[in-house]
Amino acid sequence: MAMILVACGGGATTTTAAPTTTAAPTTTAAPTTTAAPELGSPEKPIQVLFVPSVEADVIVSGGEVMKAALEEATGLSFEVTVPTSYAATIEEMCAAPDSTMGFIPGLGYVLASNLCGVDVSFKAVRFGYDVYWAQFLVGRDSGIDSLDQLAGLSWAYPDPGSTSGYMVPLLELQEAGIEPGEETEAGGHPQAALAVYAGDADFATTFYSPPLLPDGNWSEGDPPDIPDEFVESCAVNADDQLWCGDYRVLDARASARTDAPDIVQKVKILSITQGIPNDTLSFGPDFPADVRADIEAALMAFAETEAWGESIGNQDFYGWTGISAASDSEYDGLRTIVDLVGISLDNI
Repeated sequence: MAMILVACGGGATTTTAAPTTTAAPTTTAAPTTTAAPELGSPEKPIQVLFVPSVEADVIVSGGEVMKAALEEATGLSFEVTVPTSYAATIEEMCAAPDSTMGFIPGLGYVLASNLCGVDVSFKAVRFGYDVYWAQFLVGRDSGIDSLDQLAGLSWAYPDPGSTSGYMVPLLELQEAGIEPGEETEAGGHPQAALAVYAGDADFATTFYSPPLLPDGNWSEGDPPDIPDEFVESCAVNADDQLWCGDYRVLDARASARTDAPDIVQKVKILSITQGIPNDTLSFGPDFPADVRADIEAALMAFAETEAWGESIGNQDFYGWTGISAASDSEYDGLRTIVDLVGISLDNI
């Protein structure tokens, strides 16, 4: 009976609830971020810019020699670039302020410094000179013996952004009240000299480097050209150098010797300008200081090697026989020219 009562009594059914499960919250994965490549890595090589003042293939081949030396010395990656003009070189340095180094002339440096703070590191040394000059070239049989005779004559120059090829000569012409006639942008210093050689221009302006003398060094104030008695002997020797007797020609005419081995016989130096601070190696304004220091040390070491002569030391390249430290204040004279002539990146 007790069992029956237990079995029948109460009538309530006990229900055991199913365990409650809570869905796990949905987690949104954090976006994957890729670290920016480091400067000097293969993904972000340091850009080495060269102004196109001589033949581009000469710059590229010599630049690759420099690139190899810098990469071996620093363990960094570099990329050689030859922009289309002086202005384009400056624009590229300002557009990539943390990854560019540029071999730019003094006046180009001033424009770049004024524009975005590009900073000079080294200046060129050429056969002991840390300044250079601009020269006025005319036909040897032209009968032109003074600057004032250039009024109204056709003028060939390398590039309107060239310090020695255009800017400094322009200022000298303006100060003398001389207005030339038709102007032609030749595309480079040797091309400007060849324009006079070929009769396509009455005069040209290019860089001037003093000749190597048989004894002693040339000094400012000495005659700039080869002595007349040695002109007819000028020829390219077996080492592909332009010699006139015991005088070696180093100005822009020597860069044109392949196309015109008799260029000294046909083209003379009318005059030269005052000294101009030499070309620069400059860095973008935000270039990392520690990386810059490593590159500077590597370049100083490279300048002492024979390979330097196959690169920027080649006379068909920029002809830097060495480098020395430079400061911004050395280029204040060129800043004056920029102001007097009214030069800017827009009008070069």
